[in-house]
Amino acid sequence: MRDPYTIILGPVISEKSYQLIEHNRYTFKVDPRAHKPAIARAVEEIFNVDVIGVNVIKSRPKPKRRGWTQGQTSAGKKAIVHLAEGQKIEFFESM
Repeated sequence: MRDPYTIILGPVISEKSYQLIEHNRYTFKVDPRAHKPAIARAVEEIFNVDVIGVNVIKSRPKPKRRGWTQGQTSAGKKAIVHLAEGQKIEFFESM
């Protein structure tokens, strides 16, 4: 089993992610190779909560250019984790 801290890379801080907190859903950046059961186990182990479901969003790199310079945006993977009723993650509440 992989270390849960290598699966969960960090929280996603945005207006949309904070609106989801009202519905008991928390958003995290995750390792692109991680799958849903591994993400659920990692969140349960790190924050000591019960996970009901996990939704995953993969973002592909998009081509961008500024003048003559061409490049790409970074690719990544986010997970929206749904917690059991009455549970919350204190890390998000303190921000």
